[in-house]
Formats: sequence, C-alpha cells, structure tokens
Amino acid sequence: MSQAVAFGDVLDAADRLTPDEQEALIEILHRRLAQAGRQRIVAEVREAQDEFATGQCQTVSPDDLMRDILS
Repeated sequence: MSQAVAFGDVLDAADRLTPDEQEALIEILHRRLAQAGRQRIVAEVREAQDEFATGQCQTVSPDDLMRDILS
C-alpha cells in the first residue's frame, strides 16, 4: 500500500524534474484526471439506470424539469 505524500513535497519533487519531465508529468496527470472523470460519469449513469429500473424516479417533460429547476 502506498503512503500519502504531502502536496508541498510533490511540488518540490516536480521542481527538481527537467522541463521535459514536468511536461510529461502534466500530461499524465491530465489523462488520469480525465479518466477519473469518465469513471465518475459511468458510475453516475449506472446509478441512475438502477434507480430508474427499480422505479425510484419518474420521467418528466422538459417544461416540468425547467419549472422544477427554476423554482
């Protein structure tokens, strides 16, 4: 199991990288954030599908939805 590293320590370590390594790190972190976002969306869609399948939600018209949002 990996240990948590303080944010400041990560920044200090990044400062010691070459500019090319820093750019590579940024690209890797960006891809990981994008992947985590996609995984979160997939989980939310599955949860919504499960709720719909078990009757925990109902369909509404766009007008009803907008009224609910704006109220």
